[in-house]
Amino acid sequence: MSSFPSRRHVLATGAGAALGVGALGVAATPASASPVRSRGGGPEETRTLDELYRAALAEGGKLVIYAGGDTPTQQDGTRAAFKNRFPDIDLTLIVDYSKYHDVRVDNQFATGTLVPDVVQFQTLQDFTRWNEQGRLLRYKPAGFSKVYDAFKEPQGAWVAIAAIAFSFMYGPAAVGSDVPRTPLDLVDPKWKGKIASSYPHDDDAVLYLYSLYAQTYGWEWVAKLAAQDVRFARGSNSPGEAVTAGQKAIGVGGSGSLAAPASSPTRFVVPDGHPFMSWGQRAAILKQAANRTAAQLYLNWQLSAGQQQASFNGWSVRTDVTPPAGVKPIWEYANGNLDGFPRFMADRAAVERWKQTFALYFGEVKGDPTPGWLGLHPGA
Repeated sequence: MSSFPSRRHVLATGAGAALGVGALGVAATPASASPVRSRGGGPEETRTLDELYRAALAEGGKLVIYAGGDTPTQQDGTRAAFKNRFPDIDLTLIVDYSKYHDVRVDNQFATGTLVPDVVQFQTLQDFTRWNEQGRLLRYKPAGFSKVYDAFKEPQGAWVAIAAIAFSFMYGPAAVGSDVPRTPLDLVDPKWKGKIASSYPHDDDAVLYLYSLYAQTYGWEWVAKLAAQDVRFARGSNSPGEAVTAGQKAIGVGGSGSLAAPASSPTRFVVPDGHPFMSWGQRAAILKQAANRTAAQLYLNWQLSAGQQQASFNGWSVRTDVTPPAGVKPIWEYANGNLDGFPRFMADRAAVERWKQTFALYFGEVKGDPTPGWLGLHPGA
């Protein structure tokens, strides 16, 4: 999450490929600079967490959440923290790739078999579509007015509960004094066979990161990376795990923290003047939710100042939560392309062209999905 050679020069050297970069996606643009107060959609929640907890128990005390992620255990920390605070809520939290969860929910809508009360996904375009279809409950948790404007639908149909960034990382023990400081360093032949990456054509957030690299450095850079004998795998957790385990020196296409302690086995890189990608992980209560009050309790808890201050990467979706020393609010990183990702996700035809083009460079996606095969109605 160094100094930068001219982007015009780098793009010019890579512009000779038959397929122009500009034809494949949305150019990077900086995020908006200032938050805007919420408007419309009713007032914010005024009940306390304890009051919501009692009301949720009176309603039945159950809650089902579909969460985007990479492994069945990836949300275990969330599950444990919620259960510690609200022990009598019967919580079911199912993790799967967002791109499977969203169509699963669509199929459940179509067949009248809806399971989740809350959805929290990376597929940002689904929240716009579901809101237009009237599928989402308009609701403003406490603290909604403090949420950065790009991280909420003004009427309360959805709100981001976490700020996440994807970039590259390295293992200090593996690289020694030869620290890779920008994406340009990744194509140095000395790193051949020492890089792990999640497939860009399997995960749309990783795809956006790679599209930013291609637009910034040209297809020549992509071709050089393809010659680096990169170990591609499914799941955006895979590059970080490979670096942490000492299997690879560098990981590309995963999350990390700029606030990690010096003893951390990985360093997450957000290089000045070079692109990375960031977004707000959106969450919404489905209008047909069977456990509406428990769902409201969950969103209020997630947006509470305490939960936001405890984020793994130091970033909050709230404007009134101060990040750790040395870390800026995520919307202050112009090279984080916060505003670009929602537009990228909305253009599904361009997304498909990017996917198939990267498959030409890196090969087809291989391997079973890392969360497993969950079927039509997990959590039912």
